[in-house]
Amino acid sequence: MKNIDWKRKLTSRKFWTAAVGFVSSLMLGFGCAQSDAAEVTSIIMAGATLIAYIIGEGIVDASSPSVQE
Repeated sequence: MKNIDWKRKLTSRKFWTAAVGFVSSLMLGFGCAQSDAAEVTSIIMAGATLIAYIIGEGIVDASSPSVQE
């Protein structure tokens, strides 16, 4: 079994879209209100945006040459 590249997975829009679709569908299937599902979807996407930004900036910082004085 291959190792999962979590850095790549957590910055993938496809991954987060699938996660949101799965969670919101489950919530609606279990009888939650549509407004509750929309709130949870918003929270997941806000978190996904933050995670992708942090990882992306980390990659950029890691690839830039260090300035040593």
